[in-house]
Amino acid sequence: MAERVRVKALTPPGHVRAPWYLRGREGVVERSLGNFHNPEQLAYGLPAETKPLYRVRFTMAELWGPAAENPTDTLDAELYGHWLEKARTHAA
Repeated sequence: MAERVRVKALTPPGHVRAPWYLRGREGVVERSLGNFHNPEQLAYGLPAETKPLYRVRFTMAELWGPAAENPTDTLDAELYGHWLEKARTHAA
């Protein structure tokens, strides 16, 4: 089973690699892409630690709600692990 994650709804200043429209949204990890140097640190010429990068799949319904023209269509985004947290499970 694929892991459900939520993009952290943070608003740090500066160069960040998580698009605004994905923050706070839930998706499914489609796959791990490996570890790469953190571009948020590289942008400022700082030594960059390696971070895991994931491809996360979101449905249009998750991103745009009732305004989604095709709710089951998907968007894949590559996001670093420090922007992701486990999605809360919904109680029935």
